[in-house]
Parts: sequence; C-alpha cells; structure tokens
Amino acid sequence: MPKNPLIPKITAIFAAIFCALLWTACSSPTNTAAAPGAIYEYRTVHDPDGIGKFYMGREIAQVMGHQGAFWLERSSREAEERPSLLVNSLDLQPDDIIADIGAGSGYITFQISPKVPQGKVLAVDIQPEMLDLIKSRQQEMAITNVEPVLGTTDNPNLPSATVDLAIMVDAYHEFEYPQEMMQGIVNGLKPGGRVVLVEYRGENPLILIKPLHKMTQKQVRLEMEAMGLVWQETKNILPQQHVMVFEKT
Repeated sequence: MPKNPLIPKITAIFAAIFCALLWTACSSPTNTAAAPGAIYEYRTVHDPDGIGKFYMGREIAQVMGHQGAFWLERSSREAEERPSLLVNSLDLQPDDIIADIGAGSGYITFQISPKVPQGKVLAVDIQPEMLDLIKSRQQEMAITNVEPVLGTTDNPNLPSATVDLAIMVDAYHEFEYPQEMMQGIVNGLKPGGRVVLVEYRGENPLILIKPLHKMTQKQVRLEMEAMGLVWQETKNILPQQHVMVFEKT
C-alpha cells in the first residue's frame, strides 16, 4: 500500500508544535509570585541560605538546627557579642515574666534568670532537642525559675497577657511564619509589655555573617510596626548587633 505523502508533513507540524510548547515551559519564569492579599511569597530561585519564602520583601533564613548548639555556647561569644551587656541593658524587674523566643541551648535564658528571682523565664523553642539541653542544665544548676516551652513554627504557645518582655536574640529572621509568631507574642504580652529584637546589623557589610542572618533597622521596624508594636529605641551598645525595643500599646 503506498504511503500517504501528507503523513510526514503532519508529523513535522506536530513535532514543531511540541517543541514550541516545551521551549515555552522551560523558559517561563521560575519564580512564583504571591497571590493578591497573600502574606507570603514563594520563589524557586532564591538564596541558598533561605527557604524560598519571602515576607514583606525579606527572604526567611534557614533555621539553625540543634546540631549547632555548640556554636551558641562557644567560649568566645562574650568577647564577640557582649551578651552580658545586653542582659544588663534590659531594665528587668525582679518579678518580671520574660519570654526568650528561640531560646536554643538557653545561653541567654540562664543569663536572664538570676535577674528575675521572683519572676521566671519562659524558654521557648521549636526543637525538643534544644529544650532537653535547657532541662539538663536547669537540673544541674538547680534553677527553678526557668520553664521550657515547646512552641511550633507558627505559635510560641505563650499564656495570654502574662509576659513583661519577649526577647529574640538572632532568632526572628529564621521564623518560618513571622506574622503568626508575632501575633502569638503580642497576644502573650501584657499591655505595655516590650519586645526586644537582637539582630546582626544588615546595614554593615563588614559584619561577617551571612546576609539572610542579618537585618536592617528599617526592615525590623517595618515588620514590627505592621503588628501594632511601637518602636521605643535602638540601643547601640553591642559590637555587631542592633538591640531594638518595641512596646505593646
């Protein structure tokens, strides 16, 4: 039976259409923009130190796992960051209730706890392994005013209107759900309660921290004021970090 002379032409046409569709699919943008009114934007092309999720123009950084706890407890930390100076600057009262959000190994928690002997420190973290380190140290040192709290990625699990001060030391930039977490923190604050964010200075390229693990004052204020918090002051007392204070009014 003789071949139909139209078959090669039809095959060529379909092949051309297929190649065109394939080229269009492969060359289309890889970023996925947020839908109108969405809180977050997701991108497939992003900084390798981030999670591809953006909030108010900022990419959220990857979380440091519990395997990095040794870095939090490094012997050089006091000389490099002066955390004792930070704690002394917080104007704490003996009966204050403090929430250390993203407490990690408890490095800051256990510097704060002697300052609030009639109060307590809620050591909040989403990693049970970090809380196990805190519990172990708490038992070893017989400290009774530290309460480990297991949070989730979108809820710090704070009791409503009980906290005098919530502090986040190099933690906020890693929150997977920053808006939801801040809603939970604000809900946990007493009226007039304070939020203190300590972040490596994003304005300074000479601070040798990965860019997504630093924040500018402008960005911090943008995100905190969106939650109804009022900026009170920025303490320029640490070698590398901003200490930014906000109030719940």
